[in-house]
Amino acid sequence: MDEEASPPERAEILAQLLSKDADQPRNEPEIASNINEQLQHMGLSTWSISLLRRFRDALARQKPRRLLEIGAGIGHRSAWILDLVERDHHSFEKYTLVEQGGKFGVILHRLLTRYDALNWASIVVGEPVQLAAEHQAWSLASATGTELSKTPFESDYDAIVVDGPSAQRASLVKTYLPLLHNNGVLYTVEPDMPTGEVAEDDVDGMALVDGFNAWIGLISESQATHHVAFMPLFGGTLVAWLPR
Repeated sequence: MDEEASPPERAEILAQLLSKDADQPRNEPEIASNINEQLQHMGLSTWSISLLRRFRDALARQKPRRLLEIGAGIGHRSAWILDLVERDHHSFEKYTLVEQGGKFGVILHRLLTRYDALNWASIVVGEPVQLAAEHQAWSLASATGTELSKTPFESDYDAIVVDGPSAQRASLVKTYLPLLHNNGVLYTVEPDMPTGEVAEDDVDGMALVDGFNAWIGLISESQATHHVAFMPLFGGTLVAWLPR
């Protein structure tokens, strides 16, 4: 007997979101591919195609209304997001791109113009942790939505994607988890794991060790308040948080 499928248990939502969507194209979008070539010339890193596909698949299922992207760079991942919007005819109420480099902001503006997204997307240039602290200060100090509108962020987001140096990944995730809607999902990629012996005078090496230790602590602590899911893929592990 056919029965209507019951909605998934909350603990199962992330596993379903992070599964492969066979209805989505597997090839890299043309504009994203062109940006990827620019990244190679500039010596900049990006998420692997496998990670980007699966993140895109998750967004296609989730259909968030408000999306926040931390560490947008020159728009490689953003181009995947915008390609999904264009193909699915699903625009966001608000898409906020945060990038620390001012020169990259100009490149991102051109990308948003190409996708006719300037009416619902905005670029915020600044240091991500400082921007979040300023937003939280406004949130605590204000009693009305009018005052909150003075910050570059929405009051909450249905989806947040966090990118940044491995050493800072845990700090960034911890900083932006409070901006999630009660039913929102935060996505990131597991930071690089330190390998071998690291000398105490190796500043970059020690930063990576400290950052990975902070990551382990974050995973342990956040499981009390969030469901956490891991999806190993070629090029890294996609990680997602959903408030309990």
